[in-house]
Amino acid sequence: MPSNAGTTRLVIVESPAKAKTISGYLGPGYVVEASFGHVRDLPRNAADVPAKYKGEPWARLGVDVDNGFHALYVVSADRKQQISKLTKLAKEVDEIFLATDEDREGEAIAWHLVETLKPKVPVKRMVFHEITKPAIQAAVANPREIDRDLVDAQEARRILDRLYGYEVSPVLWKKVMPKLSAGRVQSVATRIVVERERQRMAFRTAEYWDILASLAVVNPGDGPRAFNATLIALNGDRIATGKDFEPTTGRVKAGAGVVHLDEGGARGLAARLAGRPFTVTRVEEKPYRRRPYAPFITSTLQQEAARKLRFSSQQTMRTAQRLYENGYITYMRTDSVNLSETAVAAARRQIVELYGERSVPPEPRRYTGKVKNAQEAHEAIRPAGDNFRTPGEVAKELSAEEFKLYELIWRRTIASQMTDAVGSSVSVRIRAVSSAQEEADFGATGKTITDPGFLRAYVESSDDENAEAEDAERRLPTLVKDQPLTAEELAAQGHHTQPPARYTEASLVKALEELGIGRPSTYASIMQTIQDRGYVFKRGQAMIPSFLAFAVIGLMEQHYPRLIDYDFTASMENELDEIAGGDHAAVDFLTSFYFGSANGTGDQAIAHAGGLKKLVTENLSDIDARSVNSIPLFTDDEGREVVVRVGRYGPYLQRALPGEPPAAAAEGEEGGASGDRAPIPEGLAPDELTPEKVHELFLGGGGERKLGDDPATGEPIVLKSGRFGPYVASGERKSSLLRSQSPDTLTLDEALKLLSLPRLVGKDAEGNEVFANNGRYGPYVKRGDEFRSLDSEEKMFTVTLDEALALLAAPKTRQRRAAAPPLREVGTDPLTEKPLVIKDGRFGPYVTDGETNASLRRGQTPEALTLEEASEMLAEKRAKGPAPKKKAAAKKAAPAKKTAAKKTAAAKSTTAKKTTTAKATPAKKAAPKKAPTSAE
Repeated sequence: MPSNAGTTRLVIVESPAKAKTISGYLGPGYVVEASFGHVRDLPRNAADVPAKYKGEPWARLGVDVDNGFHALYVVSADRKQQISKLTKLAKEVDEIFLATDEDREGEAIAWHLVETLKPKVPVKRMVFHEITKPAIQAAVANPREIDRDLVDAQEARRILDRLYGYEVSPVLWKKVMPKLSAGRVQSVATRIVVERERQRMAFRTAEYWDILASLAVVNPGDGPRAFNATLIALNGDRIATGKDFEPTTGRVKAGAGVVHLDEGGARGLAARLAGRPFTVTRVEEKPYRRRPYAPFITSTLQQEAARKLRFSSQQTMRTAQRLYENGYITYMRTDSVNLSETAVAAARRQIVELYGERSVPPEPRRYTGKVKNAQEAHEAIRPAGDNFRTPGEVAKELSAEEFKLYELIWRRTIASQMTDAVGSSVSVRIRAVSSAQEEADFGATGKTITDPGFLRAYVESSDDENAEAEDAERRLPTLVKDQPLTAEELAAQGHHTQPPARYTEASLVKALEELGIGRPSTYASIMQTIQDRGYVFKRGQAMIPSFLAFAVIGLMEQHYPRLIDYDFTASMENELDEIAGGDHAAVDFLTSFYFGSANGTGDQAIAHAGGLKKLVTENLSDIDARSVNSIPLFTDDEGREVVVRVGRYGPYLQRALPGEPPAAAAEGEEGGASGDRAPIPEGLAPDELTPEKVHELFLGGGGERKLGDDPATGEPIVLKSGRFGPYVASGERKSSLLRSQSPDTLTLDEALKLLSLPRLVGKDAEGNEVFANNGRYGPYVKRGDEFRSLDSEEKMFTVTLDEALALLAAPKTRQRRAAAPPLREVGTDPLTEKPLVIKDGRFGPYVTDGETNASLRRGQTPEALTLEEASEMLAEKRAKGPAPKKKAAAKKAAPAKKTAAKKTAAAKSTTAKKTTTAKATPAKKAAPKKAPTSAE
């Protein structure tokens, strides 16, 4: 380790985990400390803006657009303590090494650290793509300067996204719903998902039939005797398959020239072919060869982890981050498929050890990336080090999640340097002439793998779960032309065309990558953002757009089509790449985009439209809110136009004759169907709003399920879904389901028991009624104002009067339930040094240090939450401070003032407080108004 005697160096990295690993590779004289990611950023809201800038017209943006797009950066509240620590350390050392990640974000963090710490000692930039001892020592020995072009590119992206979000989001607030957000990439990703759902909504299924023949060889020899073949042609015309039908009509495409068999036609033909001779008419055999896949880049890792491991993009990147920081894999944000000479040599050595010499090709394999404008010359994602550790060697050191991802990366890397998979494929055509002299041609294909090559180590998965695996074989008997065959069975098969598959996170990442939109560091956050914003929800792996997304994208398409244009968004990425390469100036790019200066380098269509600022402000009054919040569905049998309306309380159905005024009912009102409007059950996908489903909802279905009739009253008992969860209703009676009950399995008897609540247990000696019921805090018995808890839900239906009276007679004690054990111990918070645990709360899991609590965000799981994420969540919560107390507004002005006066008087006299409060009539509380927040 090169080091001058007596010299002390401060090495700054992003995370404590990374700091811990690197400190073990550096000798004495090195202090390794974490910055905890970005140390400063543009102001998040008005409260973050320093007082001296609050009066500036650009303060809300945090960017002085009139003076070279100068950015106003503020140190995050949750980073101030760490900045103070780093500032102190910077004064005590002789040199500073900035060891942040080697990409634009890492380069920007390094620059921000210099700007914030203002060190008086030399500052150097050390970069590495893996955290191993040789890599760290090489990085220390070969530092460089901060790359200002990379910093400019990152800063331009940050400012671009701020301008886009802060200018477009308010349009959505005014015209769709408060607190919505627009984003340069998130809006495009949402559009992709919405367009796919529109295709599914417009899709009309078609039915088609063919015949599956089970054929047998008369003298099979050593191979298989029987095989299957499918009808492919009749009298020389091809039999229709799914690709021959129009997706929006379900009809055969014009000019397809195919035979469309229905059920009767297929069954009749099968009957006419029964007992007829079958003869092989053609046999074609070709060599089969499959080259291995390139090593992982960020997008392909996310895709395969989703397919094979069912990991979300966020989960994959969190797990990969831990593997990287602890020295198991190389840097995980990359779009390069290149492997270093050292890595290639390590892979080839390991292949020989595990699979033998024959599995290594004569020359190392080189791969060329297909990603548009691949940036940053990193390696592909691979196991770290000069000698790869096998999954078995690291199994005991990793969590189950980490092990699965490491094994995936190891297998893909090894496979990339192995020999091709080789074999043969065969295509066979068979003909039979029916009793009606129809020539029916059948086809069959086979595949035999003689040397699996790389398939021994790795087989890639497909987005199509029904697709055949690449290592699967289909063996056919040895067949020759004119060979006779026997048909053992002829079965007519019916098929239905399928709508285009919904996107998964994996296929959406792939689509964005192919369009040149987004970069390795952004895919995971895009997937999470569109879900957090309520634009997309997941059902299994499928990503389904909400009706809110339809409204937002509809507005953007009608009024700002360029802002969600795929080519335009990709061109923005190209511009940023050129800035990173030093070929363009960031100020010119931002000027053209925002103000429309045609002399800049930004997109000319935006420039000629006057720039973003003019685009979103000039024609705001032309946007009809009612129109953009209406999603047309169809016209029903009575000529009424059926639309989905996006209201402030959620989407609902509305129908009316053309020109008929809308319903007088309040927008988004609660309750069931009424006349021309009906609620849409939560979780219903847009393509599931078929005419049949819509008819059911207008009849009052609302996702309801009738369980039966009440034998006592004859009224129907219905299971419904409400704002606060599932409940049963019959007439005027309603009752929520118990925690132990599931809507899917609820029976009529169980519903009758629920509707018996509150249950009259009996009367005491004084004639007071005693009830058993279920409440917010669980089951209880009640007499007047006295309550006692029951120890189980079942007790509500079985507790006797004597048992209830005994409970009510016992002293009322606040028996606190024993605290449930934490779901997981996360570790010690590096900021506060307090132990962090994850607990299960009333509203879901949350992380806590004993004083501050932070709920886990959507998509986060207790198992996958990292220490750094937990620390950051709590730091953000502390920075926000305690939630402001809600002030109750009086319902009527005059009484409210009197009440307030009484309360003020009571507060001044502590001795008379109880008396005054008892006499005062409390004012009814009104729902507090929520202040709008900025969205980016």
